[in-house]
Amino acid sequence: MNRRLLLFVPLAAVAAGGTAFFAMLQREQRGTFDPRAVPSMLIGKRVPAFTLYGLTDADLRGPLLVNFFASWCAPCVEEAPILMDLHRAGVKLIGIAYKDKPAATDAFLARRGNPFTRLARDEPGRVAIDWGVTGVPETYLIDPAGVVRWRWAGALTPEVVTAELQPMLRKYA
Repeated sequence: MNRRLLLFVPLAAVAAGGTAFFAMLQREQRGTFDPRAVPSMLIGKRVPAFTLYGLTDADLRGPLLVNFFASWCAPCVEEAPILMDLHRAGVKLIGIAYKDKPAATDAFLARRGNPFTRLARDEPGRVAIDWGVTGVPETYLIDPAGVVRWRWAGALTPEVVTAELQPMLRKYA
């Protein structure tokens, strides 16, 4: 390969990065940029096949929420009262403790309340990888056919529940 051509590789990388940054700024100006938005490969697809002690993919027929959480996760602490409110409102919640020790999970739920109808543990994090979990907490809405219809990365807030989750729950009830 010609050595002169190698000089253009860094220039091309800078140009590509600049183009992406410019596109992001344009979306921000139009109000369509959401820095929290992380696309999910699962939306519109069936729940990935998995088996955890006490829970399999066959158990996930909604409408229900699957919530990946951990006792060591600060946003999970913030989200706990919201999950309890959803539980009291009759929303079926399935909890998957992500990379957490059983004793720590049990203590967390004893302190914060246990909103989950069923609880499973994904200590190695393999199931979370198949779901595309980018961090905890992360919540998925599953429809009656076992298809993922909605995902929220981060702690649920009252605003998210009102604006996004409740309309989806009504749609798939």
